Amino acid sequence: MEIFKKTLLAACLLIPTLLFAEAININTADKDALMSAIKGVGEKRAEAIIAYREQNGPFKSIEELAEVRGIGASIVEANMDNLSIEDK
Repeated sequence: MEIFKKTLLAACLLIPTLLFAEAININTADKDALMSAIKGVGEKRAEAIIAYREQNGPFKSIEELAEVRGIGASIVEANMDNLSIEDK
């Protein structure tokens, strides 16, 4: 029962943080930020995002992220609410 209470408390504290988390700017984020903010993106995919950005310039839309090798439409769609192409 004590474990349940601690788990419930942790969930209650974590949920507001997730709900109000700021979107990550895919045009300026570094590798670590991309890896931690985008579900399904590890080191290699984060490096591919940065390489694409360096070769093609800033992303003009969030959907353009799907053009990066290893990043598909499903990853973009799953993370759409957490992504941005401009600073807020």
